[in-house]
Amino acid sequence: MEEIKERIKQHEGFRDTVYSDSLGFATIGYGHLVLPSDNFVEGVTYDKETLEEVFDNDFKIALDSARELLRDIEHNHIIFGVIVEMCFQLGKPRVMKFKKMWEGLREKNLDKASAEIIDSNWHKQTTKRCESLANIMKNANK
Repeated sequence: MEEIKERIKQHEGFRDTVYSDSLGFATIGYGHLVLPSDNFVEGVTYDKETLEEVFDNDFKIALDSARELLRDIEHNHIIFGVIVEMCFQLGKPRVMKFKKMWEGLREKNLDKASAEIIDSNWHKQTTKRCESLANIMKNANK
């Protein structure tokens, strides 16, 4: 799990103040989408310890989401890590919409699953990250 956490942190980057992400949404820490229930204020600097706790909570949500989504699909820890990271960035409802990727995973066709990650709006938004995860997925059984 630590390897997945570190990869997510590297892909997300860290900010100790509220900023707008690539889609214009208020974000803080390691890619945490600021929710109405959060008490983060623009212009305020937050300590890393607090934002690490936020990350850990977001990571747990992504982990639980990935477990649920992969429940009936044979997979290894590498595939699991890719799905965890997708859930972290996109959220479970959006990851569920990758119908052909899921089809590829069910068929044990990692080339197809990987190609479907690339053939997405997500790829247009975060190209390098998407390509990195697609490559990891493609080579998950090697």
